[in-house]
Amino acid sequence: MENKSSNNFISYVGLEEHELQTFSSSRRNSLVENSIKLLPGEVLIAEAQSVLMFLPVSDLKQGISGVLSVTNFKLTFVTSGDSNGENVTRQQNHLYGYTDTCLTNIDEIYIMIGDKKRKLVPGNTVPSKVKGIFIICKNLRTWSFSFKFSPVGHGKNLLTALLHHAFPSRHQLLFAYDYKEAYYSSLDKNVQLFRDISDWQNELKRTLCSDETKKGWRLSMVNAKFQLCPSLSQYVVVPASVTDSQLTDAARHFQGNRPPVWSWTSSHGAALVKMSELLPTITERMQENIMFENVRKSHPQKIPPVVIELNKEINVKLIAASFTKFINLCTPENIRQFWIQDNNFYSLLENTKWLKYISYCLQKTVEVCDHLNLGISVILQEGAARDLCCVISSLAQLLLDHHFRTIVGFQSLLQKEWVAGGHPFCDRLGHIVKTNSEKSPLFLLYLDCVWQLCQQYPTEFEFTETYLTTLWDAAHVSIFDTFIFNCERDRAVAAMDPNTPLVLRSVWDWREQFNDQDILLFYNPLFIPCSSTNKIKTENETIIKPLYAVSSLELWTQCYFRWIPTLEIRNGGQRHIELYIRLLQNDINQHGINESCISPIDKVGICSLHTNIDSFYPFSNNRSGNTVSAPIMNSSILLSESLLDAQSVITAID
Repeated sequence: MENKSSNNFISYVGLEEHELQTFSSSRRNSLVENSIKLLPGEVLIAEAQSVLMFLPVSDLKQGISGVLSVTNFKLTFVTSGDSNGENVTRQQNHLYGYTDTCLTNIDEIYIMIGDKKRKLVPGNTVPSKVKGIFIICKNLRTWSFSFKFSPVGHGKNLLTALLHHAFPSRHQLLFAYDYKEAYYSSLDKNVQLFRDISDWQNELKRTLCSDETKKGWRLSMVNAKFQLCPSLSQYVVVPASVTDSQLTDAARHFQGNRPPVWSWTSSHGAALVKMSELLPTITERMQENIMFENVRKSHPQKIPPVVIELNKEINVKLIAASFTKFINLCTPENIRQFWIQDNNFYSLLENTKWLKYISYCLQKTVEVCDHLNLGISVILQEGAARDLCCVISSLAQLLLDHHFRTIVGFQSLLQKEWVAGGHPFCDRLGHIVKTNSEKSPLFLLYLDCVWQLCQQYPTEFEFTETYLTTLWDAAHVSIFDTFIFNCERDRAVAAMDPNTPLVLRSVWDWREQFNDQDILLFYNPLFIPCSSTNKIKTENETIIKPLYAVSSLELWTQCYFRWIPTLEIRNGGQRHIELYIRLLQNDINQHGINESCISPIDKVGICSLHTNIDSFYPFSNNRSGNTVSAPIMNSSILLSESLLDAQSVITAID
């Protein structure tokens, strides 16, 4: 019998296909406590010795022994089997390791009782003997741990700490408030955060091309210091015919005090506007009609706008219910459950309605774009205009504006429509436990819609699915202000707190999490840049009109199934196609044929091209067996640097 206080490797079955990630990528300045890498400000809360971690979706007959610990930032599993990290093809995050999960990523915790499991919520009494736990994360990763060989009491203490710290009741308990790492922003200056008036001025200048369209809209400071509406930006673009006093009077009639605000304008002068619904207590619609009339006046030809109501067939609660069913389909507890679900997978998938809601969003987006292309302004209306309005407005701008299909433009779009637009990220992502909050994956629904667009138009987007998947993971890291607040006012209050001012760290500063090689995987080798991304173009630009029927949609396997080893294609999949494209592009670039694509990362050197990668790369469960060096000949060529994305049989070593 193994010594219960030791931390040795136990193997019931060969574990060649599931070696654990090293922690060599952990953040600089980190501390080591009992072999746990701690970030500045991170403290150890509880730990359990001799815990068995099982393979995801396994038959629970093989496991790895190690120390399971809870800190104020993450749940972390450390085993003596960790090596020096060579040949790891997985994405390497500076903030946490492969066998860690951020506490804000934990969605559900179950205690194992025999062959059954019971869900635990904050406040539940933890039994004195805990044999095992099963955890489901918001990014659909699952964890299975057994305390069979742990000293008495370790399981209870760890589970008690986990329940308490994974579901904070106050915003100030998030790790962002404890994180002490000095922040030196390396954020791309072209990413617009829409916190300064200059960003709004630049966006108006970029989109309102003609003098006629400029006359229709103006930048207002009626919401300075958030005195009109706490969930809107301090700067809003409104019809020029509306005075600030009229806006103030009108706002009182709308949900959330949110009058109609501008999002985007086409070259025809047709505007895309977001607007909340009238308060339920208000029966007369005079103020609403006045706002409609002012939007009409903002059009160069005074054409009446079209109003599209978004909460008739779909809403926040329906999306949440759909995703709950979808989670159950994507997180089987064991291999037996996996095969049972596999027998009627597509009927189960249809029952979740997840693809139906993606179809709905794309259909509404096409409807919006059709009106805008005809020169008709569109008003999107929904509840408080903070959920589906964000989804549809930002999807429409992706279809109509090439600038937003670049990485910098896409990040600016999310800042404008979601962050400055007041999407309640904290509530929808469930960062804080509240009795009245509605958790619902609106942001994931949007990212899935974007992924569908990338599948249908593979040369039109600068970013890859790896970028989108990584972005969903980053939404659950409680360090970046981008996703932990409900509105800009909350961010401003936290940053100006006289006692404990919060350092605002943007998620778009990707070097906080990844090295240059990982960041290069965000860039699409098939992307065809527009000759000018600073202006809206209508000529010689692809008009994106996606197919939106459910039968035309695909399942985003990299995001949803990457944690299920059974579904991974060994040495195959889409990654091989990407590598072949990159190899061809690299050959072209080295011969000087294509010198027009400028690298986002100015670096020269030798990149390692991994062989033996799998279909879920760079989120693979496997470690690379071989690597081959590929010289980077020109630092100004993006695609020649991006060789590490995938591998092909043509590069395999004999």
